[in-house]
Amino acid sequence: MLADITITEKSFGPKSLMKNVRLTVNDSEKIGVIGRNGVGKSTLFSILSGTDKDYTGNIMYKPGAVIVATQQEYHDVGDKTVLQYVLQGLPEYAALSHIIETYPETMGENLKKIHEYSTALERYNDKGFYQIDEQIERELANFQLPDVAHRHFSTLSGGQKRLVEVVKIMHSDAQLALIDEPTNHMDYIAKNQFIDWLKGAREAMLVITHDRDVLREVDRIVEIKDGSSQSYKGNYDAYLKQNAVSTGSQMNEFEMTEKRIANLKVKVIEYQRLKEKSRTGSTIQRFKRLEENSRAELVKLQTRSKPTFWIDKESMADMNYKTAGQYEKFKARNVRINLKSTESRSKHVLVSARNLSLGYDSPLFTGVNLDLREGEALEFRGRNGAGKTTLIKAILGDPAVKTFDGELKVDDQIRIGIYEQEVSPTYFDLPLDEAIEKMYLSRDLTISTTKIRSLLSDYLFTEGDGKTPIARLSGGQKARFQLITMLANDPQLLILDEPTNHLDLPSIEELETALGKYTGAILYVSHDGYFRSKIVGEVLKIGVQ
Repeated sequence: MLADITITEKSFGPKSLMKNVRLTVNDSEKIGVIGRNGVGKSTLFSILSGTDKDYTGNIMYKPGAVIVATQQEYHDVGDKTVLQYVLQGLPEYAALSHIIETYPETMGENLKKIHEYSTALERYNDKGFYQIDEQIERELANFQLPDVAHRHFSTLSGGQKRLVEVVKIMHSDAQLALIDEPTNHMDYIAKNQFIDWLKGAREAMLVITHDRDVLREVDRIVEIKDGSSQSYKGNYDAYLKQNAVSTGSQMNEFEMTEKRIANLKVKVIEYQRLKEKSRTGSTIQRFKRLEENSRAELVKLQTRSKPTFWIDKESMADMNYKTAGQYEKFKARNVRINLKSTESRSKHVLVSARNLSLGYDSPLFTGVNLDLREGEALEFRGRNGAGKTTLIKAILGDPAVKTFDGELKVDDQIRIGIYEQEVSPTYFDLPLDEAIEKMYLSRDLTISTTKIRSLLSDYLFTEGDGKTPIARLSGGQKARFQLITMLANDPQLLILDEPTNHLDLPSIEELETALGKYTGAILYVSHDGYFRSKIVGEVLKIGVQ
């Protein structure tokens, strides 16, 4: 066993986040960590990496085990280059390099230092550090970061920093790697390279992800839910089957508890009345004792929180009538995505292009042809930087995009809803409810306090979330704000840029279901194989594949 993890209490102020998280990690085991947004997955990693020590529990690692983790904050990077940042994050590199660089000038005939120097040279070679610079630069190029090795790390975008974190982990040669949402900013080729590495790596891994292509390749899935953890052997498809069975059992248990509570309430009243009608001391005492016991059991049962129940739609289709009824009664709240649709909409062309070439100072691509009608779906597929986002900007009328050849026509009456990976800086400092109001008013759409409350409820926000600045929302919460933004104007064309990033599994399924019923046009970029199989449509390849 590589790690034995027990967290009995982790709280933020009065809010208890975890109270019974238990899991073990075996050598070379690949574990996917899933859970609804806000359940504490990233907090768990902070605890495991040692940056968060404010918890009750016990974390035990195999003696001598090297643990590495992707960083979320970068306060102490200074003016390090990307290469320096990666190298200093590799276990042993800094210490061995220091010995090799400084000892020749100081060791003289000191036998102890000579031995340490000799050992360091051997270890440096065994770790492959003589070739490490070239290996890292080659890996950065594979992730489409060919010219960043000698740039200051602080100049990179958030997405580029995440990719550098993955490269650092891949070269760390650790026993356990803690990786948080590794594929969110990868194109499909880079993602396939990451998955190939994951399958063949000797490191054990805990990977926070809702990328189902990654979850399909893990050995086990651990779900953080209701403050506890539950382990499922096998990959994502195996998890869905096991989750359906275990959730069915949990719903039976919960329903029995609900019936017991109702029964106890009746008994408390019944014992109280019998006690009041009794005439002998012994009878009074007997009914008093029965009433007190019933009240005590009732209090105990009523303090239990309702579990979170979720079963995927395909598994639900195979459930019996009783389980289906229980699920409709007890299922967890999910986002409510309301896509208006009407079969009376015409099928005219909304977007067309002929021999199109777009770019900025020079063309990013040439020879693009497309016709997109209502009711159709079209996927833009290409590597990062090939011009997918540039084509989307051109469709939206961005004047910065230059046409080098051909033509692009967009129906000037079309209503477009766009889902972007990054929230506009316009909203960063605004509380969520004010951001929603500003977004609606900027589009000349009517909005009211009642409408804002309804939207917050539909997208699983609390009243407290409404007063939280956008910049302080979690990745999943920002994604849900982006969904609100996309659908505000009842769009005829949806443009989706990696919409499954940051959404949890139930929210992804709800989005896929809503899109399946949508009768408008869909233009999307996604490297989620499961999502693409649901949306289908034609594929437009952009740039070199």
